[in-house]
Amino acid sequence: MSSSKNSRVAVFWFVVGLTSVLWGLRGIGLLTFIPGFVLGLLIAASIALLIINGWIETR
Repeated sequence: MSSSKNSRVAVFWFVVGLTSVLWGLRGIGLLTFIPGFVLGLLIAASIALLIINGWIETR
């Protein structure tokens, strides 16, 4: 049970970190070839993982 919780948390923070890095690099002009919908999908994935993890923890 504890290892599954740790893996869920690790996946969540990985997605949030990846989103932040890509958004920052795209913002300063280094990764301008990445379309906006990719960042939108990553943000949506972060929110979905947050909701799913919260739902699993309260069960």
